[in-house]
Amino acid sequence: MSAYTERQHLPYAAPQLFDLVANVERYPQFMPWVIEARVRHRRDHKIVVVMTVGVGPLRKRFSTIATLDRPHRIDISSRDSMFDRFEQRWTFEPAAEGGTNVEYRVVFEFRSLMLQTLMGASFPDQASVTMSAFKRRAHWLYGGRDAYACKIGDTTCGKSEQRSQHQTQRQQDAE
Repeated sequence: MSAYTERQHLPYAAPQLFDLVANVERYPQFMPWVIEARVRHRRDHKIVVVMTVGVGPLRKRFSTIATLDRPHRIDISSRDSMFDRFEQRWTFEPAAEGGTNVEYRVVFEFRSLMLQTLMGASFPDQASVTMSAFKRRAHWLYGGRDAYACKIGDTTCGKSEQRSQHQTQRQQDAE
């Protein structure tokens, strides 16, 4: 099993950041490996999403269920057959100094030992890339539009990111 937690302080309100993460239909616009994200249905505080992810010719479609507690938390899980366990949690806590403390936690275990070995080694980087993509999207939507209108891999993104005034804390969990 692999687990990873990423924390950021962002200068935006918790409802803005919550809405950004909950708007899964927009993920293909800014998440580097999300090819398609479609909401299958919404009911009360739950949404079921079918997502296609991939790199190059490799693609995988799976579904997730998200429980939304606006503007505090989003819990995401998958019962897809490729996972023994798949959980994500986003929390949004208003900070005393302004802005929001965001925590992204992901825990996963693939059924395939080979896939677990391959993905587990690179997973901390992928989780960090996920948080960075959301951070850039927030800057693009809520401030600094010209500086952050890019996806991972665009060489101009790094220059913009250096100007950011947030602090990052990363914690890799051993479980």
